Amino acid sequence: METDYLTIQATGQHDLEIKKSRFITDIARVATEDEAKAFLATVSAREPKANHHCWAYVLGEHDEIQRESDNGEPSGTAGVPILTVLQRNQLHNVIAVVTRYFGGIKLGAGGLIRAYSNATSTAIEAVGVVKRVRQRALTLAVDYANYDRLNHYLTEEKITTLDTAYTDAVAVTIAVDLDKVDATQQAITDLLSNRLTVTVGDIDYHEVPVEIHASSRETD
Repeated sequence: METDYLTIQATGQHDLEIKKSRFITDIARVATEDEAKAFLATVSAREPKANHHCWAYVLGEHDEIQRESDNGEPSGTAGVPILTVLQRNQLHNVIAVVTRYFGGIKLGAGGLIRAYSNATSTAIEAVGVVKRVRQRALTLAVDYANYDRLNHYLTEEKITTLDTAYTDAVAVTIAVDLDKVDATQQAITDLLSNRLTVTVGDIDYHEVPVEIHASSRETD
């Protein structure tokens, strides 16, 4: 991808019981359909006695690949609700597989939609969401006398430090949003009265935690 995007923080699992049915949601990052299918196969093999393995995934820079499956549940009651929750949370390159063990109480179409939506939403909340932001690395070499002032500035401005190396000077590597590189470099140069050396590094993705809003969850 060449743009910033949201995705889950890590692969994870969440268990939910609704009217005696057990819903196990496995969620993971995937970059290709082959990875998505492999993840689905792994979950299905782990839970061979489950009644259903319903799933959805979104892939691609513009979510150009979107797939879902009810896996035997009534049409539109499982796969679409799972996919809708992924879309509503604006998640990219993610698969969610909701495994159901039937508990003997029928939920009805509306109940199933809410159950699969809730199972997916609570799993997303459990694993967390991050924004993958394209940032450029800047390595700032300063003498020890200026290190505390630099460190204080970085903390105050909430600039991410990727690495700190201590030799005859201190080399601090930071990650800066692409549209703030010049301004940040100038501000630090002014702060330290030009007593530093700046090395411009590569552009890479870095992850920033994002607060999740529970409003994405379906209610009765």
